[in-house]
Amino acid sequence: MTAVCLVRHGETDWNAQKKLQGKTDIPLNATGERQAKETGEYLKSFEWDVIVSSPMKRARKTADIINGFLNLPVVVMEDFKERSYGDAEGMSLPERSERYPDKNYPNMETAEELTDRMLAGLVKVQERFPDQKVLIVAHGAAIHALLSAISDGDTDIQNAKLVNACLSNIERIENKWRVKDYNVSSHLSES
Repeated sequence: MTAVCLVRHGETDWNAQKKLQGKTDIPLNATGERQAKETGEYLKSFEWDVIVSSPMKRARKTADIINGFLNLPVVVMEDFKERSYGDAEGMSLPERSERYPDKNYPNMETAEELTDRMLAGLVKVQERFPDQKVLIVAHGAAIHALLSAISDGDTDIQNAKLVNACLSNIERIENKWRVKDYNVSSHLSES
């Protein structure tokens, strides 16, 4: 059985300011680094085989901090980048609502493209690391798309707002992925 723990990266200044990041490569802030340390401290209680990370700074730094507790190989995969929000990146919710009330941002990656990319990445992980326990450090919208796709539209998952440094566990049993839990933040001092 392949088991995957999806880890959302720690907080960035843009997360704190409620700005849409997308593919804009924003680093972790001090809170995000603390969250990554708390996550690593928690995850060291379990056995893991490999860490897969998005190439974006905030995910890579989260993965590196976690790996300070685990000492595992780290594999960077483009598939797990955040969704591109096109022209809306860097805008706050009020700015986006005023400029794009229909939430149709020019040059944005579609939901279908994001879901297809994330599912393709998961297939690659499963093929490359069969029957292993894998940590994937990625991003809120990307993880949400993957969880929504494999949960067959579970409304609780569809409506979940994934917090920074949360954990979502999925496993492949009898040729089907299933969500074991999601948006777990009890390991964080401020959850």
